[in-house]
Amino acid sequence: MSPIDHIKAYADELTALRRDLHAHPELGFEEVRTAGIVADLLETFGCEVHRGIGGTGVVGLLKGRTDNGKRIGLRADMDALPIEEETNLPYRSTYAGKMHACGHDGHTTMLLGAARYLAETRDFDGTAVFVFQPAEEGRGGARAMLKDGLFERFPCDEIYGLHNQPGGGHGMIKLRPGPIMAAADFFDIHIRGRGIHAAQPHRGVDPIIVATGLAQALQSIVSRNADPLKSIVLSITRIEAGSAYNVIPETAHLAGTIRTFDKEIRALAGTRMRELAAGFGAAYGAEVTVDLQDVFSVLENAPEQAAAATAIATELVGADKVEANVVPKMGSEDFADMTMAVPGAYVWLGANPGPGLHNAGYNFDDSIIPIGSAFLARMVERRTAA
Repeated sequence: MSPIDHIKAYADELTALRRDLHAHPELGFEEVRTAGIVADLLETFGCEVHRGIGGTGVVGLLKGRTDNGKRIGLRADMDALPIEEETNLPYRSTYAGKMHACGHDGHTTMLLGAARYLAETRDFDGTAVFVFQPAEEGRGGARAMLKDGLFERFPCDEIYGLHNQPGGGHGMIKLRPGPIMAAADFFDIHIRGRGIHAAQPHRGVDPIIVATGLAQALQSIVSRNADPLKSIVLSITRIEAGSAYNVIPETAHLAGTIRTFDKEIRALAGTRMRELAAGFGAAYGAEVTVDLQDVFSVLENAPEQAAAATAIATELVGADKVEANVVPKMGSEDFADMTMAVPGAYVWLGANPGPGLHNAGYNFDDSIIPIGSAFLARMVERRTAA
């Protein structure tokens, strides 16, 4: 029997679980309820369970029929986003300002489905290591688990993960060897001028003029400093200043993100951002400071593990539903830090069309749960036998 068929037998239970998690979203490092459900279920499956890894992370260990020393890791993220949900779903978020708008509720459910399948069949050797990670959405959950000794305490020979892709072709599995998702830096630029009555601008230093001019100039990093054959995105996502019609404020704030694949381009972007900020500060007589945070590393699929994932995907869904050399995405994923420590592969699992990720109207496609669970489970069966 295909693992997909086996898992379909309890797909309704998994769907109910996913929808319960959706109704009770928790932000990064706050996943107490979610982690508790995960840990309790793993224990019912017969796993050895470790709680509180990297804050609210959970690790489950499941022994196969024999111990050949091989240890295969599977990872899912658990956190939600600070978004007010705008759906009329019967299981919509019950927590104001919090929503599973990226499908981590589905990822958690799929890994639990894989754990249940492996526990029921035990058709593998070695050890399956189930890693349920907190705080993927820019808060450093992977790094927190690594700092807490994830792979020292629970060694893995390789590790695999997946992400749902709305509109990506239902049941399609997409990946590539090498870089697959970009590195990300978050930046905050703080501008301090001199506040004054709006009718007397000559007596102040207008931080809004500095902010708007700098916002335009920062795009020259992409268009005039970076090698045009190397990908870079610089997006300003917040501009904050002022509180009254007749007051030039004291301060302004810019924030956003830089996405790159190349280390030299990444360094160049940071250097030029600081140089432009200093130049604008000097030109207008303002104080401008830049805080640049390394949030995500480049996610790279190891060639051997990418090939293994491709073969297993082909076995499960057929060659016509596998894309093995997909174009990399400028989005980011902190699974990158785990694959920097242990070779692994990350895939996208296509879902039916609908509102995209990080959208207030998003809803995870429950029909892909058996496919995702089967893919993760099969990685353990095949790679422990390799």
